[in-house]
Amino acid sequence: MTLHLPDSIKFVITDFDGIVTDNCVYINSEGGMSRKLNFRDVMAFAILRKNGYKIGIISGEKNSAIDIIAKKFDVEEVHQNIRIKIDVLKSIIEKYNLKEDEFVYIGDDINDLDSLKFAKYAITVPDAVKKVKEIEGIQITTARSGEGAFREIVDTLVR
Repeated sequence: MTLHLPDSIKFVITDFDGIVTDNCVYINSEGGMSRKLNFRDVMAFAILRKNGYKIGIISGEKNSAIDIIAKKFDVEEVHQNIRIKIDVLKSIIEKYNLKEDEFVYIGDDINDLDSLKFAKYAITVPDAVKKVKEIEGIQITTARSGEGAFREIVDTLVR
């Protein structure tokens, strides 16, 4: 499926695990956790930044990978350990005075449902949970989570 996003988009707001990562957590013998990032997806943050887009990350988890990405690419909005994402999404929209055709929301799991239903432009990945993929009007990337899905979205925006 080809993604369609208007030129009016100014802000890309995304979940992290299950979108930028493959949704897997690696736990070492000391209990430390790590995640794998695909450099195509990492490059997508650089492409957004270079082309003047604002970026928001709303994650249900606290994640050192998010901290690294946020610092490296000067991400405007970083919210971690968020259980009710719709409230954060609405606060970002209000803070930046965004119209419905000026942002896209990307998510893959039940804690993204309200935000995805609220956004005029909502995108998910093929390996998202069934309830997300059933949202009316949702767009689904060809690439899977952590395998270039975020980059696919960014390449659609930056033509």
